[in-house]
Amino acid sequence: MLESLITSKTRIRILVKLFLSANNSGYLRGLALEFNESTNSIRKELNQLSSAGYLGKEKEQNKITYRANTKHPLFNPLQNMVRKYVGLDAIVETVLARMGHVSRVIVIGDYAEGMDTGLIDVVVEGENLNTIYINQMAGKIESEIKRKVNFSFTDSYQQKNGLVIYDELIEK
Repeated sequence: MLESLITSKTRIRILVKLFLSANNSGYLRGLALEFNESTNSIRKELNQLSSAGYLGKEKEQNKITYRANTKHPLFNPLQNMVRKYVGLDAIVETVLARMGHVSRVIVIGDYAEGMDTGLIDVVVEGENLNTIYINQMAGKIESEIKRKVNFSFTDSYQQKNGLVIYDELIEK
C-alpha cells in the first residue's frame, strides 16, 4: 500500500522509523548505519521531509536529531498509514476478535524502536486469554502482513519499554 504512494524505499524506512512511535528519533549517520545506506540518500530524504514540515529537528551536541512532527496536520493520518503498512492494525483486530478480556496490546523489540526487521514481538495483556486461538491465527496474520509475529501473554506487563497499540482504558 505505502509502496504505491511512496516509491522511495529510503523514505518509507524513515517514515516507519519515526512515525511508528512518536518517541522514536534518529540522526543522519545513525540512520545510514541502521538502514545500511549512504548518508547522501538519507540526507536527501530527511531534508525533503523536514522542509515539508513532517519532521522536526533539533541540535544535540554535534548532531541534528530528527523526529516526527506531532503538530503537523497530517501526523495522525501518516502514523496510521505506517502502522497499517507494518500490519499493527491487523494484529489488533485479530487479537481483539476472540481473545478474551484484553486490556493492552504492546509491541516490544525492534518495531517499538521503528526498525522494520520482519519480526514483530507482541505482548498481549489480559485475563483469561484464549492463547490457543491466537496461536492458531498467527499464521494467518503473518501471511496477511508479510512479517513474522511472536506473541507472548501476561496478566500484567510491568515494563516501561514498548509501543502500546491498544489500551482498553483509552479505547473506551
